[in-house]
Amino acid sequence: MSVPVALPTAGERRAASRAGRRYLVRTFGCQMNEHDSERVAGLFEADGMVATGRLDEADVVFINTCCIRANADNRLYGTLGHLKAAKQRRPGLRIVVGGCLAQKDRDLVRRRAPWVDVVFGTHNLPRVLDLLDRAEEWGPVTEVLEAPAAGGEDVSDLPVRRELAHSAWVTITVGCNNACAFCIVPIVRGPEVSRRPGDVIRQVQGLAADGVVEVTLLGQNVNSYGRDLGVDGRHRPVFAELLRRVGEVPGIRRVRFTSPHPKDMREDVARAMAETPAVCEQLHLPLQSGSARILRAMQRGYTPARFLDRLRMMERVVPGLATSTDVIVGFPGETEADFRATLAVLEEARFDGAFMFVYSSRPGTPAAAMEGQVDPAEAAERFARLAELQQRISLEKNQALVGRRIEVLTEGPSRKDPQVATARTRTNKVVHLSGVFPPGGFLEAVVERAAPSHLMARLA
Repeated sequence: MSVPVALPTAGERRAASRAGRRYLVRTFGCQMNEHDSERVAGLFEADGMVATGRLDEADVVFINTCCIRANADNRLYGTLGHLKAAKQRRPGLRIVVGGCLAQKDRDLVRRRAPWVDVVFGTHNLPRVLDLLDRAEEWGPVTEVLEAPAAGGEDVSDLPVRRELAHSAWVTITVGCNNACAFCIVPIVRGPEVSRRPGDVIRQVQGLAADGVVEVTLLGQNVNSYGRDLGVDGRHRPVFAELLRRVGEVPGIRRVRFTSPHPKDMREDVARAMAETPAVCEQLHLPLQSGSARILRAMQRGYTPARFLDRLRMMERVVPGLATSTDVIVGFPGETEADFRATLAVLEEARFDGAFMFVYSSRPGTPAAAMEGQVDPAEAAERFARLAELQQRISLEKNQALVGRRIEVLTEGPSRKDPQVATARTRTNKVVHLSGVFPPGGFLEAVVERAAPSHLMARLA
């Protein structure tokens, strides 16, 4: 008598074929890309694959791309050139390219690197295993959606492989409605779409149940969160309310967010930060330029004076607030006077830290067609002066903490010395502690020495 045999599903066939194979992930770009890479790694592991840090061991290589600056393009194509030789040695190696550059330049990626097996865009994340299946069966495949799926792009249910078990990213919006002249994000990520508050809270509750104690809320412009949802029948930002609710989730001891836009920074957000114990005293507020003329050309929607007013309001309402920023040097039309205005704002603002960049022209953005492109050598000289100023300010801010008692959250051993632990303060400063401490522990420490980028401390 014949016995019916249940045929494996496509997913079961896929898992059987790739179980035990090794994958390698390389990520270029922002925290949103880092979080997307965690999701792809989670999908790979749910499919039976195992992580490796070595290319010669990898059966699948995933590269998550960025397109904010030209050097990200160069890194991608340099990496793909290196992978071509690896694929020639091992034809079974599968190369997957995703992210923002894949969204923008999928045809160019395919032309310049025909040995890539899968190219997919920012809105195709949940389909990466299906695309890999198609490539296995039919050869190279490219799939890029031009916009998020109807009803929003909620991929929070995808499995995630986090680097730190105690800390997690939580996306609250995707896309952006601003029109900054230098930025390509609205082109590759689409218009702003907010997740429902209940979905965000349920995700945070699930993370807390899984042992997470720190979450970082992500979005291109977090403080416009909810404007598209019509909460309470009104189209208004509800980021302050979301901050309070996330901070009230039992088990969550630290809440961070990045990045807000200065033009949308309101006092209700400052009040939520000050009145919700779990929300950290940390603010990243991108300045971009200290010149009113350049800010107009950038289409940023504020003046240097208005920016400083918002910054001072945040510092007044949130005790002990540490601040950081982004600055672009050499934007088209920037003169020495414009640059000196930026230096003056940095002197007045006294940020704890800054991410500084030389302007990089991005085809498709208004700035790429502007006249007055700054000579690269002049831009580099300005960048050096800017970095020198910020290094001095950062050192002075950190030196003011010497002798202070601080709470730190451990992240594991230092990359340079396994006998030294790396940790972070509530204000997101890196702290090095002598000793071996497991990740995810809260310790009391005393600051002994300071450098521009970190603190050295001992256990209290």
